[in-house]
Amino acid sequence: MQGLKHIHLIGICGTAMASLAGMLQAQGHKVTGSDAAAYPPMSDLLVSLGIPISEPYAEKNLQPNPDLVVVGNAISRGNVELEYVMEHRLPFISMAALIHDEFLRGRDSLVVAGTHGKTTTTSMLAWIFEVASRRRPELSPSFLIGGVAENFGTSFRVRGTKPFILEGDEYDTAFFDKGPKFLHYFPQAAILTHVEFDHADIYADLASVKTAFKRFVNLVPRNGVVVAFDGSANVTECVARAFCRVERYGLAESSHWRVTNLRHEDEGSRWSLLRGGEPFAELYLPMAGEHNALNATAAAALAATQGIDAASIVEALASFRSVKRRLEVIAETRGVTIIDDFAHHPTAIRETLRALRAKYPSRRLIAVLEPRSNTLRRNVFEKELVDSLALADSVILASVFKSESIPVEERLHPESVVAGLKSAGKPAELLPDVDAIVAKIVKEMQPGDVVAILSNGGFGGIYEKLPAAIDAAAGALSL
Repeated sequence: MQGLKHIHLIGICGTAMASLAGMLQAQGHKVTGSDAAAYPPMSDLLVSLGIPISEPYAEKNLQPNPDLVVVGNAISRGNVELEYVMEHRLPFISMAALIHDEFLRGRDSLVVAGTHGKTTTTSMLAWIFEVASRRRPELSPSFLIGGVAENFGTSFRVRGTKPFILEGDEYDTAFFDKGPKFLHYFPQAAILTHVEFDHADIYADLASVKTAFKRFVNLVPRNGVVVAFDGSANVTECVARAFCRVERYGLAESSHWRVTNLRHEDEGSRWSLLRGGEPFAELYLPMAGEHNALNATAAAALAATQGIDAASIVEALASFRSVKRRLEVIAETRGVTIIDDFAHHPTAIRETLRALRAKYPSRRLIAVLEPRSNTLRRNVFEKELVDSLALADSVILASVFKSESIPVEERLHPESVVAGLKSAGKPAELLPDVDAIVAKIVKEMQPGDVVAILSNGGFGGIYEKLPAAIDAAAGALSL
């Protein structure tokens, strides 16, 4: 773009859209935005930046007319602001295309893609570059992360240096561009974590998901590199025809970057990392879970291919502070620990509960799930969802979020999930709303309980309501 502009974002509270708003503001542009509903952490980020959020969508939010409108991928025809933009012929663009045009030209794009682990791995990679830049300032990274990285206190940063680290989303780009966002990012180097069927609202089957990732890998130039997980046949298929060097990471003896002697201690993980069969580093990560050790290994491997030394990688991972809404302890009150995790897929739920088992091995684990993502609201993974949730000691299900928008024949029936859990011997219950869920937990809570709240949205304010209700109940008992 030439010169400073007024840029309006429709759907500004989406994770990446809010980050883009901050990036554009940092470039000196006037930024406004609108959304149907705002909730943390991205609403907090926008407020801290002084970027106004108009609610709800309305034509007046676009008056006076902005110079450019960014249309979020959740916005479809019929949205009152989008219709105004099209009728008045206002210039518009997708988020991913604007990121490429405004921020990636002339930089080295390092993209983290995959069905699971993108946000955490991107945050780890950015932090490794940041720590390394203390010795080599040219490594100071720009980044765009699909969540608030706690080491930085933000989800984005723009620097004048070459490295730009991005989370590469396989979800579609905009109503006028149904290809994945990551096809706009043209990586010099990439990480591919996992490939599974997801986003059932836009992908017909696993084959179409794999096609998207194959196209992503095909964007990496011959002098680039892809660091790819070595424990997935789907990933193997997706990197099989890469034109660049491919380095695999995982637990297998054949892995170029091999995790060995993995153990969980001090609420964290330790392991030895081999590179091509030779010792590379002894790593500690203050996070539980095999999946987090693998995420860290992927970040370490890509950083090493970019010339970052092992000492910087060791230092960065040992001081990594996770991401908002990824195994985040949001409250510890009256002996009860409340965890927030951005659950969106049965595999992610399984790995979250496995990590919590490792971190809290002797405590009762209660899983509270809101089926909210476009995949979880469908019945395509009903059996897998039962298997994942069965790792908890007891389960509470909320109603399917906006179930009426899912065709009946495709819709998840939480009653069936509850029945499946009970058949497996797990206490499970379907409750109609957040108030009922909070009341049940407060009634049955015991000191030492760990409550894992699994949702990729606001979940009716449960994150505030549950700690407050526990405190109130304990206060009443002490009277």
